[in-house]
Amino acid sequence: MNAEELRSIQAPLKDRYRTEPDAALVTLRASGALDSASIACKVETGRALAAAGLHPATGGRGTELCSGDMLLEALVACAGVTLKAVATSIGVELRSGRVLVEGDLDFRGTLGVARDAPVGFTDIRLTFELNTDAAQAELDTLIKLTERYCVVLQTLRRPPGIEAKLTRV
Repeated sequence: MNAEELRSIQAPLKDRYRTEPDAALVTLRASGALDSASIACKVETGRALAAAGLHPATGGRGTELCSGDMLLEALVACAGVTLKAVATSIGVELRSGRVLVEGDLDFRGTLGVARDAPVGFTDIRLTFELNTDAAQAELDTLIKLTERYCVVLQTLRRPPGIEAKLTRV
């Protein structure tokens, strides 16, 4: 897809969202079923069923996906797609590239071993390795716009309000 094709696809959407802001509000959903045989949750991904379980650092077997890994993978996917869309839009040619994410966890928090240990990632590092001849100024714009428009990155940087509730079925 080139910049013109991308613009032609997005232009009517942008026009509609300018005139009908409510049309741009979409609720995404995810669901999963608790596994009755093990400490796991089967997440419906739309393409397949992904079984998430305990990370080996918390006693898991390592045969199921770790939800922490899945969070980082979501960031890789979103940042990669956003980077490609922005590069296409602004005309930055990329021969190839990789998106790398690392996140630091202290499992003492998750396991309740130390009350002062945080639960969750303390630091996340996002790196883009790009094979391109683009000028540094173009690459600076590319990274700035990628950071600005990456949904997962912005959600992590500015967490939304989250409500947890329990219902009996």
